[in-house]
Amino acid sequence: MPPRIHCSARSSVSRALQRTTSSQGLAAFLLQSSKNSSRHYASASSLLGSLRLPDNYIPPTQPPSARKPDQRKAQLLRSYTALLRSTPLILFFQHNNVTFVEWAAVRRELRAALAKVPAPIAGPDGRVPVDISESIELQVIRTRIFGIGLKIVEFFDADAHKGQSNAYTHDLSATAYETISKAPIDENSMYGQISPLLAGPLAVLTFPAVSPAHLAAVISTLAPSPPAFPAPSRKKNPGYHDPIAQSGLQKLILVGGRIDGKVFDQEGLRWVGGIEGGLDGLRSQLISMLQSAGLGLTTALEGQSKGLWLALEGRRTQLEEGSGGAKKEESEAAKEEKKEGETST
Repeated sequence: MPPRIHCSARSSVSRALQRTTSSQGLAAFLLQSSKNSSRHYASASSLLGSLRLPDNYIPPTQPPSARKPDQRKAQLLRSYTALLRSTPLILFFQHNNVTFVEWAAVRRELRAALAKVPAPIAGPDGRVPVDISESIELQVIRTRIFGIGLKIVEFFDADAHKGQSNAYTHDLSATAYETISKAPIDENSMYGQISPLLAGPLAVLTFPAVSPAHLAAVISTLAPSPPAFPAPSRKKNPGYHDPIAQSGLQKLILVGGRIDGKVFDQEGLRWVGGIEGGLDGLRSQLISMLQSAGLGLTTALEGQSKGLWLALEGRRTQLEEGSGGAKKEESEAAKEEKKEGETST
């Protein structure tokens, strides 16, 4: 037990009381001084109570929020909303008890597969597109908070609420919370289609741009489906068949994805990943399709006009042949009459 600290004022008062136990005046003086000190203490406490901050006080370093700080993950929610607004391509994976070592092995094989994707080719204007291989990230998410962020991105429009009132319109505001709470959920909306997938532990793979070549490499590594997306062979990539990597890959299940605000299932993702030549190949296919459609329309119109011309031309020839045959018969009849007249004479 620590030694007690003796107060000098207390000891002096006790000694004075011992010396003057029979003195009533000193006792009255001490009683009056105690009353004065208690009165001063009461005034100080009332002063501190009047300086108390109001319950709705908002510090300038922390924006107002609809949720209490001990009940929310504000920074995580903001990062999810920013991720959903800035990422055009997201893949969703369900994972089951993947250990830290297995995550490290999965990310290692994913980086190796993305490094083998050919570098982008310069366009007609000479500009070389940015290589997004280093920016593709695989991260584990909090499913419930991610669902709230998806709801905010889908149903809350901050610009539409700025002109209605002076209330805050950021993602953590009461306005956003009330909006998503009252928003009707349509099954055909993006949130209505993705919300059934937001169950259990999830991981997302984010792409900063839509690239079918990188998507094909990811599918071949994390969710192979031969013959279109075969897994790397043991000879080309021995690390892929490592027991730790295989154990982690077997615990990942591709459940769907979002591309430019539209939801795709596994077959849709494989279709996008199977586009040859990437976006440039898709543009060339679209151009060839439009050209073939225009050529077919021109051929059809020309065929109708040619058919009409041939019909009219055939009718004209037929009429000419008919008129020519009648004239020939008339000339032959005239010749026969002439011959008959000569013989009679």
